[in-house]
Amino acid sequence: MELTWVAILASLIMALGAACVFVFAVKRDYFRNIEDAKYQVFWSDLEEPASARQTMPIKEDRDAPGNRRSG
Repeated sequence: MELTWVAILASLIMALGAACVFVFAVKRDYFRNIEDAKYQVFWSDLEEPASARQTMPIKEDRDAPGNRRSG
């Protein structure tokens, strides 16, 4: 029976801790723009300078109509 009260007390403490973390996050405005998080992955690609993209070597397509192999 004593173990039951320990488990109940532990669950209440964890619930209180979770509620405190939630209130802290709301007060610090962490939930202001939750849709923005899914776009943060792609921001580094969008901010890449155009000059860096142009310096990448272009692969030649050997099977293209204008690049027929002889033989």
